[in-house]
Amino acid sequence: MPIAIRHFESAVSRVLSSAHFINTHSQDVFVPQDGVKKAASQILRRMQSLGYSTADWKKHTLTPSIADTHAVEWIFLVDALNFSFWSDQPPSRQYSVTLDGKTYRGYWTLCAAVNRALAEGIPITDARYYAVASDEELARVFRGDEGTEPMPMLRERIMVLREVGGVLVEKHGGRFANLLARCGGSASGLVDLVAAEFACFRDEHEFQGRPVAMFKRAQILVADIWACFEGKGLGRFEDIDSVTMFADYRVPQALCHFGALEYSPRLWEHLRESEKSLKQLGEAKSPGLLPSGHPWEVEIRGNSIWAVECIKRCMEEEGTHVNAILIDFYLWDYSKEHSEEMKEIPIHLTRSINY
Repeated sequence: MPIAIRHFESAVSRVLSSAHFINTHSQDVFVPQDGVKKAASQILRRMQSLGYSTADWKKHTLTPSIADTHAVEWIFLVDALNFSFWSDQPPSRQYSVTLDGKTYRGYWTLCAAVNRALAEGIPITDARYYAVASDEELARVFRGDEGTEPMPMLRERIMVLREVGGVLVEKHGGRFANLLARCGGSASGLVDLVAAEFACFRDEHEFQGRPVAMFKRAQILVADIWACFEGKGLGRFEDIDSVTMFADYRVPQALCHFGALEYSPRLWEHLRESEKSLKQLGEAKSPGLLPSGHPWEVEIRGNSIWAVECIKRCMEEEGTHVNAILIDFYLWDYSKEHSEEMKEIPIHLTRSINY
């Protein structure tokens, strides 16, 4: 009897095939090809004028300036906790962290809190510490400025630390660098390993009766290592261009701004009303939040991945190769720097450890 061969589809391949499936079966989110072409031209021109590259990653005050194994552990910790920073509070009450005289909000609060802990002598990037640290110790590490709300989803973040820390200590000598060494220089292989080893990184859902995958945090983990090492040494991945964009709630807004993503009138109105109700009623009472896995949430995230893939292909047709990672990094930076310009474009609001 012939042996049946089971073909293995990598996690990264699953993300792209999922994005294509979502795109072709969406009812309320669309990727207009005319808009994609215009967006590709505008984004490429802006990136070239800035000389945008992996070197930009280390230019921020809070990211590791030296590419070594300490940086690898820092990146793993941060990307394990890289999710859900939006707030329903007025700006003065939003979770913030002040470090060296500068106040940070959003994602950068996480980086600032980690760096503050290290400066205080707390080994927060060591899995042997955060796997067993008490709730009180970890709450102190991630404490916000006086008068601000607690870090969003702090309980879930502590659970994530216990999970990933426990796995690293039990199976990998307490160091993510040991797991990194097993991927054989393959970005796709590392995403597979991370998704296999850590349940909290399995960003998977069901859409139109089919399982779909996003793997936002697993992929951005690979991308951050690649960018930190500028594609060399521990950050050298032969297949880095296979990585897709990282489906969150900020980049879709930028894609809408550039015309590469469109929402149906009913979805647009829902998102607008959701933002209004959040400000008026707060998160606990707001009826407009999209649960994780909601069809609209999956459509927005899946089509965002597909839009960036289409933008990348348009750039290649014009003779310029830019991978999805750099396009995503640029769009995220743009969305933060031009938030006032894009404030009329609503973002979808979902509480999730996936992003």
